[in-house]
This record gives sequence, C-alpha cells and structure tokens, in this order.
Amino acid sequence: QVQLVESGGGLVQAGGSLRLSCAASRRIFNDYAVAWFRQAPGQEREFVAAISRNGGTSYYGDSVKGRFTISRDKDKNTVWLQMNLLVPEDTAVYYCAGKRTILTASPDVEAGSYSNWGQGTQVTVSS
Repeated sequence: QVQLVESGGGLVQAGGSLRLSCAASRRIFNDYAVAWFRQAPGQEREFVAAISRNGGTSYYGDSVKGRFTISRDKDKNTVWLQMNLLVPEDTAVYYCAGKRTILTASPDVEAGSYSNWGQGTQVTVSS
C-alpha cells in the first residue's frame, strides 16, 4: 500500500495559479498511474487529470483542458498538477489517486479504478 499526500492547495483569486503536489511514501509509486479528482460541496467527484506510469500519456477533464497540466518526477515520487487561469468553478477539494499498472497502460479516468487515495487538499478560487 502506498500513502499519498496532497499539498499546495489554498485561496487564490480568479485568474491566478496554484500547483498541487501528490507525494508518495514509497518508490513503488513509480509503478502507478496517478490521477487527480475534485469534489465540490454537494457535487459528485469529478475527473480532473491523469498520467500514465511512464508519464507518456495524460488525459484531462473537459473543464480543465488547456489550463491544467499534470506531470510527474520519478526521482521525487511526486506528481504535480499545475493549475492556471483558475476560475471560481475550480473551487473544490482535490484528491490524488494511484493505481498500479503495467508500464504501457493508459491511465484510467474513472474514480472507481483507483485503489489508493490521498486525504485531499482544498482549493478555493475567489471571484
């Protein structure tokens, strides 16, 4: 089991940027595809972005395409979510999730596919 810890959330004005980090407790994290999901109060969990185990494939939710970028650093056992041009609708708790996969597998976009989850980090975008 890999523990995932998110950080980097906070309060930012609309149009601003934040970079979220998802750090893993073990190097085996490099065997994992990783995704970011978010959940706003009263809403269902929403797919944000995902990156494959080898970092070669990434997917984005329609609402964040062109504004968010997911990346990973194997040496640091960390996945980042760079969020630019933030809007109030991006306000949510952001969760990172991991799933052990084969090297060439494309990452999943369904939350139910992921077995390891972090505790979440709050992102609030003011208008």
